[in-house]
Amino acid sequence: MSNSSSARAILPEGWPQPRGYANGMVAEGRVLVTGGLVGWNAEGVFAEGFIGQLRQTFLNIRAVVEAGGGHVEDIVRLTWYVTDIPAYRASLKEIGPIYREAFGRHFPAMAVIGVSELVEPEALLEIEATAVIGG
Repeated sequence: MSNSSSARAILPEGWPQPRGYANGMVAEGRVLVTGGLVGWNAEGVFAEGFIGQLRQTFLNIRAVVEAGGGHVEDIVRLTWYVTDIPAYRASLKEIGPIYREAFGRHFPAMAVIGVSELVEPEALLEIEATAVIGG
């Protein structure tokens, strides 16, 4: 993957280095915003379980960013909507390697929000991404 991104993480002086996310990002270029992407494939079939859906959602985000002319390094924000926060917390050790498979060691600003349900009844999570391409 080439890194065409001007995006860089912001770390205020004296703050501890966050693990797995950035406190803020700054970038210049064209903005690409995804809709809420879920863990189904191109045929609309959901992957099994939280981790399976998470992996597929990450791949879907990468596919949309690349289709828009970007790279994963251009992603400046991920907003996660999760229907089962305890399942998310229980999966933290599994999430890291799956995240790195899709996005490498690029960690944009992120938020994880617990929700009671999503529009797609089978969806266990939904993630929105913002990327800034070029610049």
